[in-house]
Amino acid sequence: MIETLPDVLHEHREPLYLLFRHLHALDRPILGWAELVHQYDAFASTPVGECLRDTEVEWVLRRTQKAVAADPLLYLAVRERVARWRYLELHTHEMEVREIGVAEYLAAKERSVDGRGPGERYVLEIDLSPFERDFPKLTKPEEIGHGVEFLNRHLSARLAALGDEGPQHLFEFLRVHQVDGRSLMLNELIRNADELYEALKKALDQLQDAERDWSWSLRHLGFEPGWGRTAQRARETMALLLDVLDRPDADTLAAFLERIPMIFSIAILSPHGFFGQANVLGKPDTGGQVVYILDQVRALERAMHHSIREQGLEVVPRILVVTRLIPEADGTSCDQPVEHILGTRNARILRIPFRTSEGEIVQEWTSRFEVWPYLERFAVDAERELLAEIGHRPDIVVGNYSDGNLVASILAHRLGVTQCNIAHALEKTKYQDSDLRWSDLEEEYHFSCQFTADLIAMNTADFIITSTYQEIAGTKESVGQYESYQSFTLPGLYRVVAGIDCFDPKFNIVSPGADPEVFFPHSEEWRRPAELKDEITSLVFGDGDGLSRGTFADAGKPILFAMSRLDVIKNMSGLLEWYADSEELRERTNLLLVGGTLDVDRSNDRDEREQVRRMHELMDRPGLDSSVRWIEMQTDKNRVGGIYRFVADTRGAFVQPALFEAFGLTVVEAMSSGLPVFATRYGGPLEIIEDGISGFHIDTVSDGDAAATMVAFFRECEEDPETWTRMSKAAIERVHSHYTWERYANQLLRLSRIYGFWRHISSLERAETRRYLEMFYGLMFRPLAKRVDSMASGGDGQTA
Repeated sequence: MIETLPDVLHEHREPLYLLFRHLHALDRPILGWAELVHQYDAFASTPVGECLRDTEVEWVLRRTQKAVAADPLLYLAVRERVARWRYLELHTHEMEVREIGVAEYLAAKERSVDGRGPGERYVLEIDLSPFERDFPKLTKPEEIGHGVEFLNRHLSARLAALGDEGPQHLFEFLRVHQVDGRSLMLNELIRNADELYEALKKALDQLQDAERDWSWSLRHLGFEPGWGRTAQRARETMALLLDVLDRPDADTLAAFLERIPMIFSIAILSPHGFFGQANVLGKPDTGGQVVYILDQVRALERAMHHSIREQGLEVVPRILVVTRLIPEADGTSCDQPVEHILGTRNARILRIPFRTSEGEIVQEWTSRFEVWPYLERFAVDAERELLAEIGHRPDIVVGNYSDGNLVASILAHRLGVTQCNIAHALEKTKYQDSDLRWSDLEEEYHFSCQFTADLIAMNTADFIITSTYQEIAGTKESVGQYESYQSFTLPGLYRVVAGIDCFDPKFNIVSPGADPEVFFPHSEEWRRPAELKDEITSLVFGDGDGLSRGTFADAGKPILFAMSRLDVIKNMSGLLEWYADSEELRERTNLLLVGGTLDVDRSNDRDEREQVRRMHELMDRPGLDSSVRWIEMQTDKNRVGGIYRFVADTRGAFVQPALFEAFGLTVVEAMSSGLPVFATRYGGPLEIIEDGISGFHIDTVSDGDAAATMVAFFRECEEDPETWTRMSKAAIERVHSHYTWERYANQLLRLSRIYGFWRHISSLERAETRRYLEMFYGLMFRPLAKRVDSMASGGDGQTA
């Protein structure tokens, strides 16, 4: 389409001139996809513009994510397909088009902000593509997020291509596996790959008639007891290795690597916020990530115990969640250095304080946007404490969010272990043009540090876990969170022409679940704690007590339920406004909101305070206090599970009204409980919910759309009560078949082993990338982090 664009420009010269002149007349230097399509559709609906329908011009404009208007030029960033971009310069007077490089396009964006002409300044360009030329990459958009399957095919082909060197790589890999100084796979009797091959054949012969319950007796052949608990398991594992040595293929290699005993200790990094097991939810920067990690730890420990037992070993797995110690803990356990994680045998929370450059402990909570000056020292202190707590280095470090991923990057490099990143949510796509407007947002958000940290951590990670496909590569219309780091600019600071590649096999979709002991179907009455019944009834229908506002006048209506922290992106006030503006929705339902605090003076978070004021303004409308009940955030997990089921008893529904949601853990929790769900179409819920079957996608941006969808559902339920039951059952089935912690934990351990092997055979090739990123860290991130510290202490914030 782009190749034939010049002909169309000349053929439709006059209407296109009018269209482009109109776009320039809008006086908006940057036009986004929605605005560009809206303006084009309006123009193409006129007699003058209708000739442009179904032309190459329409095709290009509908795929342009951003346009820079600099009369007489238009610069277009055309997303031909998922994660594949081309850049065009249109001369709107001459009707000429020229394909340009990404750097030239980014320079045009920069000029739209500061007005400087070409060549008026030196710009630091970050380009990681030279280091990636020889690395295997996926080619098809549908493969994105399934990197481990691609990597298995590549690894097996590489082993085959290496000839005699391939078996030697495997031999060396098996030799390194030890725990507490004990070899787990091979002893000194096997000295090379040829001896391994012969020993395997002898061992298989000896195992042929071995009993199921046997004592390990293959040390004389060079094998240690990590091959399997039973003779059958050991025989299967050895047969897999023999097949790999003979004729490596992807499935056999993956099956063998998944059995290797190599994951016994895990460090999980989550520095910011109040990280604890009670009384933390709803506090600033503390929400779903804490729930996610605690459930993750419980599932991982169970999976590790099972795999270690099947491997025939007696090793106690260790998991440490490394977070920040907060001396002024605000009624939580966040001032305790070590805390056992409930529901586990041996997992701990290890808390390490932030320290100033002078070494003083930071006493109070620090916003996730302000943590950057403390992270490098935190990583060094964490290394020391981790080694003291575990007694050796962990087998893998897992980062969470931007700060945790940066700390994981530092730790993994210092310790020489596998690094896994989990973003949860990347702020860059949450705020419109946040990269382009970074300097305007710097005082509040310090995006320069965050985006720099993200770029470094993404490229140092051995593998990255996401909850959904669109978190990586977006949809047909929208750019993925990771995709947005492919190229971008921070005007006056640096521009990225090649940052992260969505086709890198490090990306894997591993979706979390909901705790099945807490979030279970409302129909399973026998599992519901009797002591919670009166408590929840009082919570939902009780009188005001200073921690709630509003009392339902008609307790017989179905309840619409929403729960989240209060910030602009979560959009709880938006839901309240939809409800207030829809007379029919108010007639058919009650609205229960759980989140934040009702007293603006009790919050020290600017965003939350603004939302609290907005919520009260809306509830001051006549009559809302009799159909809306707003309760402060609930921090007891069991009570929250009970509320979901209580709402289901009223044949109500759950609403997730966020403007954007990376995954949507509350959506999974609600569906597990049997609640029909209305959730934002922008983000993870688009993949969790089958629209119209197990819930509904709602447009949280268009006024009236969400309320109309809810009204239609409850109207249908009134006409046919089975409608609610069918959707409730479909929601439960959807979660049970796709979103469980057991599946998650097994997949994470599988990835850790396979990427650990990839790290082993490709470590030298990654060295150049690492050196480049270290330079970027030292020359860019450190000064930016110091500037945050300077701004916080009242300095001018100028970077040295």
